[in-house]
Amino acid sequence: MPSAAREKFSSQAAPEVLAALRQIAERQGRQFQAVLDEALRDYIDRQQKEQPRRHVMDAFASSLDEFDSLYRELAK
Repeated sequence: MPSAAREKFSSQAAPEVLAALRQIAERQGRQFQAVLDEALRDYIDRQQKEQPRRHVMDAFASSLDEFDSLYRELAK
């Protein structure tokens, strides 16, 4: 989901990472910034999906505390 607004930022990356991104952009006929934006969005998506939300984990822990004996019986 591309956004029309852009914000400049400055950072550093390993030369081989930047070279690989530039090669991908050239091979696909895209701008470097578009490939970088896509890579950052993919990273964010993976991070958010791999980590359960804190309130979900709190509810799970509470459930284990409250129903531990029931869960043990059901697991038999």
